[in-house]
Amino acid sequence: MAEPVRVVVGVSGSLGSLAALHRAVAEARRAVGRAVGRAVGRTVGGAGSGTGGGGAEVLVLHAWEPPGGEFGYRRSPCPPLLSAVRAAAEERLAEALAEAFGGADPGVPVTARTVRGEPAAVLLAAADRPGDLLVLGPSGPWWRRGLHRPVPTRCVRAARCPVLVVPRPELALVLDGLSGRGVDAELRGLVGAGRRPGGRG
Repeated sequence: MAEPVRVVVGVSGSLGSLAALHRAVAEARRAVGRAVGRAVGRTVGGAGSGTGGGGAEVLVLHAWEPPGGEFGYRRSPCPPLLSAVRAAAEERLAEALAEAFGGADPGVPVTARTVRGEPAAVLLAAADRPGDLLVLGPSGPWWRRGLHRPVPTRCVRAARCPVLVVPRPELALVLDGLSGRGVDAELRGLVGAGRRPGGRG
């Protein structure tokens, strides 16, 4: 019996990741529809008893790391802080699911987990079968991402299965533009202050 299609999706709570979650569920539903169509075809054609398997499931992952990353935590471990960060990650994932579905049945089996680790590594380890589908939201803007390489870029290069990167929602684009203008204005203000007579830097 064939294994069900597994759709793995990374969720951070951002608008982009919520769009990816909706797309992951939609892809799982399509897989279910294709499986039903094949089963009906076999039954009508008399080519089998319909035991070929099929279906789909969605695995929702929220990756989290200790403040300062694993290296920083090893240097200065703090179990109470780690527990608080873990609890915050679980709460964020629960809120993301509530925002995405509002308590409604998504129509396919959904399993949600928080996993300690760097996001790209966590997602690549989970989507480890060639028949999986890894669904990702777009990478965040540079002022949020910092010096980290975008998660979608890393996953596309290293994944063992197909990867689907969902475009940024229109509302997220608007909000990013507003935030970007605010950051640019702040940077210009800092540069201007440094160029004033008597200014330092």
